[in-house]
This record gives sequence, C-alpha cells and structure tokens, in this order.
Amino acid sequence: MRGLAGKAAIVTGGSTGIGRAIVERLCAEGVHVAYSGISDGGAATERELRDKGFAVRFFRGDMADEAFCKRLVAEALAAWGRIDYLVNNAFSFIAKGLGATREDWLRSMNVGPIGYATMAQNVVEPMKAQGGGAIVNLSSISAHIAQPDRWTYNAAKGAVNQLTRCMALDLSPYNIRVNTVSPGWIWTREVDKAAGGDRAKWGPIWGKFHMLRRLGEVEECAAPVAFLLSDEASFITATEIMVDGGYHGMGSEGLGEASSFAGSD
Repeated sequence: MRGLAGKAAIVTGGSTGIGRAIVERLCAEGVHVAYSGISDGGAATERELRDKGFAVRFFRGDMADEAFCKRLVAEALAAWGRIDYLVNNAFSFIAKGLGATREDWLRSMNVGPIGYATMAQNVVEPMKAQGGGAIVNLSSISAHIAQPDRWTYNAAKGAVNQLTRCMALDLSPYNIRVNTVSPGWIWTREVDKAAGGDRAKWGPIWGKFHMLRRLGEVEECAAPVAFLLSDEASFITATEIMVDGGYHGMGSEGLGEASSFAGSD
C-alpha cells in the first residue's frame, strides 16, 4: 500500500484475532506498530512478531482506563518518534439485552466508543506534527441491525459509526482522515468458541448468512484497514467499508434457497 512504509501506528486490542491480523499486516507494509492488550498474552505475540523481524511494542492495559490511553500514546511516541495512524479495535463483547446491568452498559461504552474517542483525542497533536494522519475505527454489522439480546453491543457499535463521522468532520482541518471497517461473521476466537472448534460443521450453516456462503478470515479485515490508512485512500474519510461477505445486503429471503422465485427469470 502506497505511503505506509516508515510510518508509525497504534493498534488497540492487537494481541489476538482481527487486531493481531491488523498488526501483522501493517508490519508487513513497513509500519512500526505499538499495540495494546488486556492480558499478558500480548507479550507472547510481541515475541512472535519480533522473531519475524517486525518492529512492534506491546503495552498491557485496559482501554476503559483514561490514564492508560494517555500512556499508550506517550509510549508509542517515545518508541517511534511519531504517530501517523490509529486503529481503534479493542472492544468489550458484552452482548446483553433486557437483563443488562448498568455496569454492563458502562463497560460496553467505556471500552468501546469512549475509549475510541479518548485515543483519538490524544493522537491529534502527534498527527498534526506529521502534517496529518489517519484513524480507522472497527465497528460491526451489528451497528446496523437488530439481533436478539444484543442491546449493549449493538448500541455501542452504532455509537462508533456516528462517532466516526463526527471525528472525520472535526479532524479534517488537520488533514486527519477517519473511517470505519465493519466486519460480518469472522473466524475469531469468540466465533470459534461458539462453534465448539468445529468449523467443518458450523462454517456451512453460518455461511448461509452471507452472500459469499462462508465466514470471513481475520486477514480479510486487515487488508481494508491497511488500505484506509494508506495514501491509496487519500480522498476517503467519514466512510464505512463493510467486510461482511454480503451479509448486510441480504433480505429476509436469504440466499433464496427456500424461495418459490429461486431460479426464475
């Protein structure tokens, strides 16, 4: 991707899943990456990535902690001498509906849209020093649809989409672009756990929710993130890329297999 090599990025929630795929993709493009994680497992990821020759730094902390958000930016700036990109990926997967507690709501918002906003507020000055930058916020198809018992998660993801548009407007005078990537069903740790580790069984079943008849891979989310950060996307801001295999575009007929119109002219 044009313009990425030699730049520096922060990726929140970069130890596993989509976040790790983003870290690896950016490193492969020549970006220096500082990433966060909530567990010590991020240190093992750091060792693995350094063994591949990548320039990475891991920082353990909770994105709901404002002090940690500020420290993460300061440490990344100290490590690389610049910050060009921010990828807000860390999120709390609390999927609760009628039974959600106030604590559930606060956790969902503090790690999610509030954490995203706090990080953005703290990277503006370093980005301005470089003449601009780019931010990508990870959202979800869940920001657009109703799902059973998902008040907390879906509302928090919906807030991310609106936050992205407001960020893009307010940061445009500083040449900072802000966009969103919204994955569909991706083979992450949580999805694999729901499948009981049996992809052969559940892949085809859940694949029917998507026009492409399969679930996505984490690398397929990392690619559009790299694109949106790069100079290839220099005139793109306040935009959402749906990485969902057509999930969001389908109607209640699904793939049409049970429709009387299936196969008709």
